[in-house]
Amino acid sequence: MDISGIRLSGACYAPAGKAVLSDISLTLDEPRIGIVGRNGSGKTTLLRLMAGLVRPTAGIVRVGGLDPAADRKAMLGRIGILFQNPDHQIIFPTVEEELAFGLRQQGRAEAEARALARDLLARQGRAHWAGAAVQTLSQGQRQWLCLMAVLAMDPATILLDEPFAALDLPSAARLARRLDGLPQQVVIVSHDPRVLERMDRVLWLEGGRLVADGPAAQVLRAFRAEMDRLGEADADTDLAG
Repeated sequence: MDISGIRLSGACYAPAGKAVLSDISLTLDEPRIGIVGRNGSGKTTLLRLMAGLVRPTAGIVRVGGLDPAADRKAMLGRIGILFQNPDHQIIFPTVEEELAFGLRQQGRAEAEARALARDLLARQGRAHWAGAAVQTLSQGQRQWLCLMAVLAMDPATILLDEPFAALDLPSAARLARRLDGLPQQVVIVSHDPRVLERMDRVLWLEGGRLVADGPAAQVLRAFRAEMDRLGEADADTDLAG
């Protein structure tokens, strides 16, 4: 599968004049990319810009040469996004319906989409899930369902926002194995540097700006050192603006 390059040039996001991201310029071609930063650093917003879920207030975002916010239909086969909380992503009551939805968005007929959904479940050893109510699934199972719904559409790039944050250790290990085996470009956001140690490249965001970009070991070493420094200081005394 060809990797869909992501380009940002001077991208900013400042809703109502409040800067969330400032002057982000990147070319993302590596197979495995991590984005690290503290809570509120702009990591999730950067993913949303890449996916076309929000438009930059200045600058340019392109995925495979296209504006992701302007051509959402074209993005269905180029970008898939997995949110931190699967309950913010799931919209249908049963597993089969949830898996079939994206396929229908890509133009498949209802019957074909459902058949493909059942086939996907069977190949994953979960044929018995087809008619199950989503609300009966565990957190890890719902996360798996969201990933399978994204993979069913075969996007070139998958964006994941804190995918391990709410999972227990066995569920996290299963998800990590699944992600490791994917042919797609994978971009993972995390505040935990351990999650990103095997990435080809890591970006560090702080206050909506890119402060480091390079090999995982180098960037994560610097990030850990800064987090240790902040942990030693009274770094949370200022009132939020």
